Amino acid sequence: AVKQSQLQRKGARSRRISSSGRTIAEFLKYSQQITLDPNSAHRRLLLSKENRKVAIKRQDDAFVPHPDRFTYWYQVLGRQSLTGRSYWEVERRGGGVFIAVTYKNISRAGSENECILGFNDKSWALKCDNNSYMFWYNKQCRPVSGPQSSRVGVYLDHKAGILSFYSVSETMTLLHRVQTTFTQPLHAGLWLLGSSGVSAEFNEPSSENF
Repeated sequence: AVKQSQLQRKGARSRRISSSGRTIAEFLKYSQQITLDPNSAHRRLLLSKENRKVAIKRQDDAFVPHPDRFTYWYQVLGRQSLTGRSYWEVERRGGGVFIAVTYKNISRAGSENECILGFNDKSWALKCDNNSYMFWYNKQCRPVSGPQSSRVGVYLDHKAGILSFYSVSETMTLLHRVQTTFTQPLHAGLWLLGSSGVSAEFNEPSSENF
């Protein structure tokens, strides 16, 4: 009887409808585990948990120069090349984080807009902090309203040109949706704001979260 009730609760969670009209189970079909590329990570960023978590370090350590490494902003990209339908979640702690997707050929060296997630025509980003959301594309920002949560879900349908950001807690609430044409494969990206103590982690989506 206990097992039956557990299954019933799990089934109810999987059928729960997000604010976009999709069930949670639909998103989980496209669940994508993102791992971060150490060669792209700024030297003040520390990767852990099998390269699924990133945090700002207190001080510089020895690092290996690499042409893929961001040299000015605290940014890092995912390894996976995303071309189909994908869904992933990011857990943010300690401060502001830009949660982004970008073409791999975004510039890495320097502080110019061409290197910043959300500040050029190669990347799309949702800025998340403790009080607000802002969507950034090509140096243009748009305030986004929605329930505050430390976890954000990202749904990508590359072929259809759809990118959606969700606030994830006991339910899913659509924060912002982009309809465009993607001309190259995309990579997940993160930009950590502030100083030590800020972190972000790619968590495997699960119906147990709802």
